[in-house]
Amino acid sequence: MKSDNKERKYSDAKVLGILLRFAKPYRFQLILGIFLTMVTVMINLLPAYVQGEIIGILDNPAFSSQDKLTRTLILIAAFMGIVVIGIGISYVGGMLIQNVGQKILVGIRRDVFLKIESLSISKINETPVGKLVTRVTSDTQQLNDFFTNVLVTFITSFLTIILVFIYMFMLSWKLTLILLCVMPVLVIVTILSKHYSRVVSRRVRTDVSNVNSFLSENLSGMKVTQIFNQEDTKLEEFRRKNDTLKKSSIVQILVGALFQPLIYVLFLVSQIVVIYFGIGTISSGILLPKDFVKFYYYINSFFTPVQQLADLFSQAQQSFAATEKILGVLENESEPAEEGIGVDHFAGKIEFRNVWFAYEQENWILKDVSFIVNPKETVAFVGATGAGKTTILGLIVRNYEIQKGTILIDDIDVKTIKLTCLRKLIGQMLQDVFMFSGTIESNITLNNPKFTREDVIDATKYVNADSFINKLPDGYNHEVLERGGNFSAGQRQLISFARTIINKPNIMILDEATSNIDTETEMLIQSSLEKMMNVGTMLIVAHRLSTIQHADKIIVLKHGEIMEEGNHQALLKKKGMYYNLYRIQYKGQEKINEA
Repeated sequence: MKSDNKERKYSDAKVLGILLRFAKPYRFQLILGIFLTMVTVMINLLPAYVQGEIIGILDNPAFSSQDKLTRTLILIAAFMGIVVIGIGISYVGGMLIQNVGQKILVGIRRDVFLKIESLSISKINETPVGKLVTRVTSDTQQLNDFFTNVLVTFITSFLTIILVFIYMFMLSWKLTLILLCVMPVLVIVTILSKHYSRVVSRRVRTDVSNVNSFLSENLSGMKVTQIFNQEDTKLEEFRRKNDTLKKSSIVQILVGALFQPLIYVLFLVSQIVVIYFGIGTISSGILLPKDFVKFYYYINSFFTPVQQLADLFSQAQQSFAATEKILGVLENESEPAEEGIGVDHFAGKIEFRNVWFAYEQENWILKDVSFIVNPKETVAFVGATGAGKTTILGLIVRNYEIQKGTILIDDIDVKTIKLTCLRKLIGQMLQDVFMFSGTIESNITLNNPKFTREDVIDATKYVNADSFINKLPDGYNHEVLERGGNFSAGQRQLISFARTIINKPNIMILDEATSNIDTETEMLIQSSLEKMMNVGTMLIVAHRLSTIQHADKIIVLKHGEIMEEGNHQALLKKKGMYYNLYRIQYKGQEKINEA
């Protein structure tokens, strides 16, 4: 995934087009809302007209005092009636647009979450969790302000400016042209404000992501921080990131604050100019006093929405910057989960043919690796850290793509098999078992409705997990705390085994699944493994050599190359790498059986 510094930048028109594309399914509601808003704008311009007409009535010598009062009251009554109707129309129009905005936000959040779900493991690993959370929550929330405030105010202000300009031109085209002399200054100020607002808004969104990423990582690792008494160090790191966000936010506020006073100055200048030239037009009889009053009030009606637009620039640029961040996620290429051959069963044969793989170019983790695992075989991979054991397992389920060579399952290239089929038929049990908030049952079924309580019980019995679950007060309904913090490592592992077995995979992968557990639980897991070996092909990575002694084949790796192959007894007789590893691990214990 692209970093914040490499994310693509868009023009305002492009971002606005993208946002409106999200609104396409609701275009009829949006158009109706805009139409009602236009009616509201026209009603909002009536006060200037009414005030001018009242002055015209009061200034007309042909009307008696009673006539003047009657006509004025009728005009005011009609105006009040229209205002009441306008309030209702404004409410309906505003609610329509805001309702559309909320629906769009729900769609954007869903699309971002679905996109994250569809990303490959390698792409997800490139971006801190905190930044992904920011994209789904904070950045989409910033768009909420766009659809519920910015868009409505922009439409209202823009229509007001257009209508006021038309009214003023109809009243006095000469005064209108004079007023337009200030427009070049207004345009220049607007362009400069827009540019700097976008720059600082991008910086703010990046700094928000950095703070969220820091919090996500350090809250998860708080235990380590406390164990090593690094609270002050982490506090200082947080202070620096927080200060950076504060500084960029202050700059954002300053940029927004400078624009509004400039607009107000232009408004005062326009009033002075119009009064100066307007008096002359009244004296010469070109413009009636009531029309001048209307024109004067329309100046305020013209610059008020301009000031509102000035306020909107900062908010709009924040929303546009958030949109760019969101698009940085949406534009990533998804895994082709539904492309390829559909498979509903694996016999379990796995073959690596001259496989080369590197996470970074030319920094090879696997070098020309070739081996065959026959159906129903149990094969273990051993070697020092960094030898490539876990990488092999990850390549089989296509968490990463190889650079050279071929990986086959049942003589079919894994690249041609649908990812959904591949991962459905391969069960993965990892060292770090992730457990979700919920119950034990929901963690085993992952809320898949096709599994019954009987299926769950059968799976837990098969892997010996029922031995501790039945002792819990709520049994399978026992609540699981965040990340399974109320269970031991061994208990979490047994739940992981049940989660895998319930899906009836044809191939099973165990990556360090027996490390960091107590002796009693290890015995349960060993018993589970022996049962699971009968289910299908099994691939094991384990540091505890005692867990793989019964494997059909053991492959010894060093620096990404296969050094030895064979079963436990055959490798001991060779007195090679495996023999040395075994001797080091069991030094001081009973003599190695070399027979």
